[in-house]
Amino acid sequence: MLVDSHCHINFPDLASNMDAVLQSMATNNVTHALCVSVNLREFPQVLAVAEAHDNIYASVGVHPDYEDEDPVSIEQLVHLAAHPRVIAIGETGLDYFRLTGDLEWQRERFRTHIRAAILADKPLIIHTREAAQDTIRIMQEEGARQIGGVMHCFTESLEVAEQAIALGFYISFSGIITFKNATNLKQVAQHIPLECMLVETDSPYLAPVPFRGKTNQPAYVKYVAEEIARLRGITLEEVAQATTHNFFQLFKQARPCN
Repeated sequence: MLVDSHCHINFPDLASNMDAVLQSMATNNVTHALCVSVNLREFPQVLAVAEAHDNIYASVGVHPDYEDEDPVSIEQLVHLAAHPRVIAIGETGLDYFRLTGDLEWQRERFRTHIRAAILADKPLIIHTREAAQDTIRIMQEEGARQIGGVMHCFTESLEVAEQAIALGFYISFSGIITFKNATNLKQVAQHIPLECMLVETDSPYLAPVPFRGKTNQPAYVKYVAEEIARLRGITLEEVAQATTHNFFQLFKQARPCN
């Protein structure tokens, strides 16, 4: 069985076809999925999906690209994270690709999320794009090692992966790993320990080959796992077993199938 450790099935492309999305997951042995929050305005939608389905969990947080969001407080995040279906804080982090200028507000928001995660005792979901050095630095300064988490949709170097792993974080691979030009990322997947690895779709984005350019969905996490298996010279079953075990080790509030 497989787990999609990061998706956005509350987004319209998937939410409007939820029954088919869930059926496709079951058909492809994807037993669970984590529906990830990107802002607090839409958090009720994320939570509603998790409340309606035993095999879907939620996170709470504000994505670094949401510049116009109202300031978020530690207390607010901790309060929302207390819900039993919320198993993580995020996604949070830094993104220097889409936004430019003075991004100190982004770094402060990231620090707020880390502090909230430590207080709430729930792991972090971290997004980083063209900001790896600052991301790792802030994780170190804020003691993110105390709570751990996952570097989602990882696209950085092996060195960054090793720095994150040293802080107690898992490395999560998305459909990007199946792209022909993802040479460096494929090397990361070959070299890091399997026990530090998760798989995800980030759906509805980043559909893997052979669906690249189409709407992604949690069922397609199978293709991510297949590519990792190919790169490492092991079976799909080994990747599925390891990454599923890792998911439940990290997100201890989640429950595997009976």
